[in-house]
Formats: sequence, C-alpha cells, structure tokens
Amino acid sequence: MSIEILSTIVEVEIIAVGRQIREHERLQRVYGPGRWRKLKGIATVRLPSGVVGIAEVHWYEAHGLGRKGMKIKRIVLP
Repeated sequence: MSIEILSTIVEVEIIAVGRQIREHERLQRVYGPGRWRKLKGIATVRLPSGVVGIAEVHWYEAHGLGRKGMKIKRIVLP
C-alpha cells in the first residue's frame, strides 16, 4: 500500500529506540547500522484509492538513512 504524505507530520513521538524495536535486526540487515528509532505522528495523507484524510502514521528512522517503512496505523479523520 503506497501512501502519499500531503502535509508535514505533527505531534511526532518516539515509540521505541534501538533494541526495543521488534524489527531491529531486520532494519540493520536491510538498511544498514544506525541508531534506529520507531516514531509516530499525525499527517494528511492520500490513499491509493484517492481518498484524502488525516491519519496516524508510523515509521522507522535512523540518522543518515532517513525514514523507512512508513505505514498508516489508523485514520483519524476522513
């Protein structure tokens, strides 16, 4: 499912850091070593169907490697 982020992500919170992340081993193997963090925030998104809404998004991030694995966890407002 590919999503398009239409606004800046606000209310960003860190969910987990380093070994606290369940997929830490996979992230290191696929994208390389780094200080991996799992984050969440709220953004306006466009779904593949063309619907635009506000959603809670989760993603992984490491310094120098950027955002990886962005996904919608729930729609806040349609």
